[in-house]
Parts: sequence; structure tokens; C-alpha cells
Amino acid sequence: MEVRLVKLIGAAAICLMTITANAQQYQRYHPLTINDFLGTPRANAGGVVAYTNCTIDFKYEASNRSGSYILTATVNLLLNNYKSWLDRSRVTSQEMLSEILKHEQGHYLIAYLEQQEILRQISKTRFSYNYRNEAMALFNRIDAKYKQLNSNYDEDTQHMTNRQQQHSWDLYFQKRLEYEPEE
Repeated sequence: MEVRLVKLIGAAAICLMTITANAQQYQRYHPLTINDFLGTPRANAGGVVAYTNCTIDFKYEASNRSGSYILTATVNLLLNNYKSWLDRSRVTSQEMLSEILKHEQGHYLIAYLEQQEILRQISKTRFSYNYRNEAMALFNRIDAKYKQLNSNYDEDTQHMTNRQQQHSWDLYFQKRLEYEPEE
């Protein structure tokens, strides 16, 4: 069963974390369900059974205070339901579905952690007159960090097929979520 599972699961995709001005639906962090995956599975997905697509919507207003700028930011996490998909025809049991959803939850949580870090860093930073470039640089630095975390997650877990590593990441995510300050 385990060897067969390895062939079925394949690679899970990284959440796409980009700045967008026209996000479709804003959400708070929530446990993923099969109903969050409304996109059409890719026929040539190379063994991938599920794909989670997230966007970070980053907007701000700047106010000048004694020569420095303070940004009031809105940073929303969007789960793109119609770009996220799960190939239901390849899910052979409720146990397998639970494992897939748990792994995809990790990708969603990484996007959530990015959102929270951007909010914290923006609120702690004093910007210069060049605040537009500085805010973009801050976003890009944090985004790169979480893209790497996403990559490490899939590599370490072998796209969830390494159950021991998946369990280690699940514990890591549980602690991060437990100690993550609210928005």
C-alpha cells in the first residue's frame, strides 16, 4: 500500500504568494476540506493528486509622521478555490483523503504564516520617503522566505509520502499555529 501511495501522491504544488489588487475571496485561517478544491485537476500533473493555490493581497496607506512614514496595511490571505484542485478519482479511501488534506493544510498554513509576518513587520517598521520601494522590498524578502519554506516542506516530506517527516512538519505547524499571535 505504501509504495502504491507514493506513486499516487507525487508532488504537491507550492502556494503562489503574490501581490494582487483583485483578490476574489478573503479568508481567515481555517481547516481545509475537500470543498476548498473546486478547480479542475490537471491531466499531466506528473503524479500530483492535489494542488493548493494561495495569494497574499497586500495594500497599505502611508502617513508622514515627523519625517518618517508609517504604513497602515491590509494583508489578506486568499485561497483560490478554483485554482486549487484535488483529483477525487485518485483518492481511494477516507484515510488517503485525510492525509492529502493534512499535507495541503501545511501549504495553506505556510501562506497564513507569511501573511501574519508581513502584518507584524509592517507595523514595526518606520519607512522613509522611499516607502513604496521599502515596503515592496520587505514583502519580497518575507515572500522569498516562505517560498523556500514551502519548497523545504515538499522536499522533506517527499510530497507527504515520507510519513515520519510529514509527522515532524505537522508538529512544527501545530506549534507555530499555537504560538502565532492573532491578526
